[in-house]
Amino acid sequence: MSGPDPSVAAVRTAVRRLTADLPAASLALAAVSGGADSLALAAGAAFVAPRSGWRAGAVVVDHGLQPGSADVAAGAAGTCRDLGLDPVLVVRAEVGAGAGPEDATRTARYAALSRAADDAGATAVLLGHTRDDQAETVLLALARGSGTRSLAGMAAVRDRWRRPLLGLPRTTTRAACAALGLSPWDDPHNEDPRFTRVRARALLPVLERELGPGLVAGLARTAALARDDADALDAIAAAAHDRLGGGDLDVDDLPALAPAVRRRVRRLAAGRPLTSTQVAAVDALVTDWHGQRAVSLPGGGGVAREGDRLVVRAP
Repeated sequence: MSGPDPSVAAVRTAVRRLTADLPAASLALAAVSGGADSLALAAGAAFVAPRSGWRAGAVVVDHGLQPGSADVAAGAAGTCRDLGLDPVLVVRAEVGAGAGPEDATRTARYAALSRAADDAGATAVLLGHTRDDQAETVLLALARGSGTRSLAGMAAVRDRWRRPLLGLPRTTTRAACAALGLSPWDDPHNEDPRFTRVRARALLPVLERELGPGLVAGLARTAALARDDADALDAIAAAAHDRLGGGDLDVDDLPALAPAVRRRVRRLAAGRPLTSTQVAAVDALVTDWHGQRAVSLPGGGGVAREGDRLVVRAP
């Protein structure tokens, strides 16, 4: 008796590896849009879960951004039920204002997924991002001149979020759907050049053609290496922050730190995310001090130099 199609086997293996530590009888929800990546993920979870002792459900997010989106969500939910997933939840995302439409949609989607996971008592939420998505993320980070943490791309596991397919190409998920007789929905937004990620997606084949095959795999490998480096630097910075007493910092202690560590120490002291511009401005309070005013922080408050101390002012 022959085994499953290689693409189906690859998806199942990827799901099995990233869910091996789930507690017995715990619930994991596959986030399903109806696209090939999420349908392949849902099918993989439906196969692996009963054989591994955990429960697989699904949550379908309707963003309400296109005509007929409710019908698409209902169709995806029906497919999930046919696969044997239980529970299958359909939730509406409330897309508000953000830095841009992509950012606003992403924020609304994760908020809806979090609420659904809380309501269902889910231990994990499985996301269908592939190696191609990772490559696009790294390419965008390079274009923006972002730091190591942004170049690290998406984590395979972070808190409740798990991305089993992060090491598989998008061609594998499409092949798995075809082998299983699943009919994915192709989101028109994935072809809309108004969106930055869509333009990055269109650029990758051009770069592969001009620079040689393996570009996507190389960008994904860059993300993995950058994540290791960023994790190591974060640990060094946390130790330095603790050693310096945390909170307000003595300016005489900071110049001795390597710049990458110093920037992270300042982020820790601020107690919130900072942009590269804000980090540079805080750095100047030590390295280029000439009496400048406090650096404003997101959410209010700021960082000021008072004598030989950097002081974080509350909002």
